[in-house]
Amino acid sequence: MAKLGTATRIVVGLSVLGFAAILQTLILLLLLPSRIARIRSCVVFERLVGYPCAWLSGCYLTVSGKEHLDGRRPAIYVLNHTSAADLFIALRLMPGSAVGIVKKEIVRYPFFGQMYLLTGHLRVDRSNRDAAVASMQALGKLVRRHKLSIIMAPEGTRSRDGRLLPIKKGLVHLALQTGLPVVPIVVQGAHKAWRSDSLAVLGAQVRVGVLPAVSTSHWTEENTDEAAEEIHAIFSRALPPDQKPQPTASTS
Repeated sequence: MAKLGTATRIVVGLSVLGFAAILQTLILLLLLPSRIARIRSCVVFERLVGYPCAWLSGCYLTVSGKEHLDGRRPAIYVLNHTSAADLFIALRLMPGSAVGIVKKEIVRYPFFGQMYLLTGHLRVDRSNRDAAVASMQALGKLVRRHKLSIIMAPEGTRSRDGRLLPIKKGLVHLALQTGLPVVPIVVQGAHKAWRSDSLAVLGAQVRVGVLPAVSTSHWTEENTDEAAEEIHAIFSRALPPDQKPQPTASTS
């Protein structure tokens, strides 16, 4: 199986994803009256697709810092986003019930996008700041009430070359609303396994480092820029040279 070609990997991966999406959709329909039950039920989907799809995507994972994945302690799990494979890596690692935050365009993805609409997880319209802020405020209340975790890509969009992008302040606002610590999940090499501009699944060694939780108790509405930069610096230090932020040209 390690030598599966791109076409075979895609077909098998989509088949697994499609089967799991159908099963999870049936579960979600039964749980439709309760948003929190639908969110918690997604652990089933994560286990069904996380492991096989991460493998079929060509990512040969080495994970360090698993002791920082504690399902008993709610946290905001954040990972750098460089590849479609990141989704499956995140699903594989989640230690318990977590609310996902993704862009509204996810509904365009076959199987998964339509199922996502039923999950109770959050879709954000990045073109409408007021609506996005209101959605995150409501999410903050839900997370506090039910002691859930959050999983998100804090850069807000996928990096095209694997390099770290600026951290959006939405992460900071969520931390302020929930009081949760931030757990960085640093993904190295996924952009080489599944490039953003191609369907080709090339296969690559992917190293994932789960870092210790970062306390957000010192963050305030007045220092959101500094808080976002704090997380950006943590990622930057942990990434290899070819994934660090693009150097800024000096001006004379």
